[in-house]
Amino acid sequence: MTAPKGVIGILTGGGDVPGLNPAIRAVTIRALREGYQVIGIRRGWNGLMSIVREKDYDNSENYMYLSEEIVNRAGRTGGTFLHTSRTRPSTVPRSSVPEHLRSTYNQDVNDLTPEVLQNLEWLGIDYLIPIGGDDTLSYGVHLYQKGVKVIGIPKTMDNDVPGTDYCIGFSTCVSRTISLINTLRTSAGSHERFLVVEVFGRYAGFTAMLPTMAGAANRCVIPEWKFNIEQLTELLVYDRNKNPSKYSIVLVSEGAMFEGGEMVFQSTERDMYGHAKLGGIGDLVSAKLKELSPKYNNGKRINVINQRLGYLVRGGDPDAIDSIVPMAYGNLALDLILQGVHGRLVVLRNGRYDSLPIDVVTATKKQVNVERDYNTERLRPHYRSFEMRPLFIMTSDL
Repeated sequence: MTAPKGVIGILTGGGDVPGLNPAIRAVTIRALREGYQVIGIRRGWNGLMSIVREKDYDNSENYMYLSEEIVNRAGRTGGTFLHTSRTRPSTVPRSSVPEHLRSTYNQDVNDLTPEVLQNLEWLGIDYLIPIGGDDTLSYGVHLYQKGVKVIGIPKTMDNDVPGTDYCIGFSTCVSRTISLINTLRTSAGSHERFLVVEVFGRYAGFTAMLPTMAGAANRCVIPEWKFNIEQLTELLVYDRNKNPSKYSIVLVSEGAMFEGGEMVFQSTERDMYGHAKLGGIGDLVSAKLKELSPKYNNGKRINVINQRLGYLVRGGDPDAIDSIVPMAYGNLALDLILQGVHGRLVVLRNGRYDSLPIDVVTATKKQVNVERDYNTERLRPHYRSFEMRPLFIMTSDL
């Protein structure tokens, strides 16, 4: 294979979302037509650190050469055909070190960045395009600081990558959340219950705020504001009594916390970024609502339907926005490469495509602006002036 202009590597890291395959397709189609060769790194940063640098070794589990035929076949589908992992090569536990490197890297935690740099050189990669959230992209920043030509594409259904109004996966997540809640309404109404729906959102509450703002729920609790369960119970009883069908709905971000409490985890096991798997706050909220409801409902208990949406909102095909934006992001990345520019994050800001220095990912946090957007007395979004606000209302404050 020849590449007159050079070689571009592309990978996807972190959680899967609809829109990753359209992004891979956009990068590949444009790159091939501009005279580049494209290598797809498999399983995110894991594939890049696991390569065996021997000419005849079968590295098909770690990377593949991409063609129009390959990306066209996958480009309209959800997930990522390159596969993904939650790997950070600078903090690899001994048990996760690739077998051929275990004699060299045998500490409890190991930095395999030297291997990643050698693997990039061995593959002849001139530009690297990681697609991911702030964890995946933060390692991209690390590589950029080591001299690698990196261009990042933001992806996360939480929509919390700093610097951009939009991350791939968010629109499909919001659309699915609204649709699934509407499906659950019939059961909530039939039994006159509270409906508690736990949604993704570790540090940012956008995935709870936007569906609530769109009318899918009466209330939402988010990571940015520790909520009072008595206050939530009283509000939901009020909402239920106003509803002719006698039910009310609250969206609970997985990272939401009780007043005086902390995040709720499924286990103590942590990934390479130091994150334990969240989940279970919806169960606790449901139990407390059931327990406290008689206090605000004339002594009568209100039962609860409790549902964690989880992977239902991240699986399946992308919606229109998550088909269009990845296409534009991929082409924007190629625009930068053709200009010889790197160390950038492609973004959407104020309704326009642009790019920012990639270290914006590690320089700040993107969260709901509670004072501006969240009504702490009513536990729901504010509905204030929408003039000149972005498409999804809440965004970065850079």
